Amino acid sequence: MSVEQANRTAIERMMASHPMLKTVARAGDVIPGLEAKKILHAGPPIEWSRMSGPLRGAVVGALLYEGLASSREDAIHLVERGEIAFSPCHHHGVVGPMAGVTSASMQVYVVEDEVHNRHAYSTLNEGYGKVLRYGAFAPEVLDKLRWMNEEMAPILRVALEERGSIDLRALLAEALHMGDEGHNRNKAGSLLFLKHLAPAIEHTAKESALAADVLAFLGDNALAVLNPVMAACKLMAEAGAGVERSTVVTTMARNGTDFGIRVSGLGDRWFTAPAEVPDGLYFPGFSSADANPDIGDSTITETAGIGAFAMAAAPAIVTFVGGAPEEALNASLEMYEITTGEHDHFTIPALGFRGTPVGIDIRKVVELGLTPRVNTGIAHREAGVGQVGAGLVRPPMSLFEDALIAFAEKYLEDI
Repeated sequence: MSVEQANRTAIERMMASHPMLKTVARAGDVIPGLEAKKILHAGPPIEWSRMSGPLRGAVVGALLYEGLASSREDAIHLVERGEIAFSPCHHHGVVGPMAGVTSASMQVYVVEDEVHNRHAYSTLNEGYGKVLRYGAFAPEVLDKLRWMNEEMAPILRVALEERGSIDLRALLAEALHMGDEGHNRNKAGSLLFLKHLAPAIEHTAKESALAADVLAFLGDNALAVLNPVMAACKLMAEAGAGVERSTVVTTMARNGTDFGIRVSGLGDRWFTAPAEVPDGLYFPGFSSADANPDIGDSTITETAGIGAFAMAAAPAIVTFVGGAPEEALNASLEMYEITTGEHDHFTIPALGFRGTPVGIDIRKVVELGLTPRVNTGIAHREAGVGQVGAGLVRPPMSLFEDALIAFAEKYLEDI
């Protein structure tokens, strides 16, 4: 099989993937390998000594939430004594926005690819601001987590049982036609998500006041659908993994220190380089001096062909990440240059319903000197502060150069 044939196979598998949101469940009960004293995190593998402020803060918050520690100091001592294990979310079929921290007692969305018989998972979205995924762990942050996991999650689970699975591929396709790009702008998708769930929540909830609180929480959170969308994108990208001689990128992820990628034809090997600080808009009182380098698994959206790759469908996103509306159009046009094909299911009205660019090809990235665009939130560099802005970032070129060299060493005759 030639590289071109392999890449076509990879993206055909990605586009054939059909992710369906099935239920909500306790993470430790459904995620393979997630034990009581193991914390999953965003991005490539990393040890505590190299973790960024927001990732450390989220770890502290998770240990407090789990009752494994009683204070920040206690949590740090627990880690430094080697009593807590760490593993990337991606190694367990999980994706998490920003710090991505997932622990055993947290509730997760369970998404199934009915074509390839795979599952992926992601936690419930907390909304904007001072939240765990941005490294905050104040009492009010943990109180919100407890309410979400102990009060809201059971209602979502019963509602999904009542109405049946939600077709996330169809939801995304519709949201792209309503002004979303699926990463930083999910206003339409979150409202569609609420539309699917609201009747079942109203019908099955035993307490009307709690049902009203859940509906209000989901309705007020324009990122509510992001987490199940990320799990759907994980399944799409994973479907294209493991294709011999394919140069298609199947993972892009950041842990706040390193940016990492994995390539279909190179298996589970990570290629990493220092993550960069995003260029964007900051909340009042903050600037780039406060920003942590890029963090999160949410680049799985760009990997699957949405996010910054679909910005032409969401010109209003520039009010959140910076720039002018025409730059949103140019962003998508640029990404066609480094991808293998155009998506069968995700289309862009402003481009005559052209399919979004899908299947990042490391050869084209290196040849053109053009790295993928990424939409992202910006976390404060210190633990406990939270989100300080949003913007745009690109992965380091060295990732793709290193991956191409490794590919050449493995498949020398194909380069």
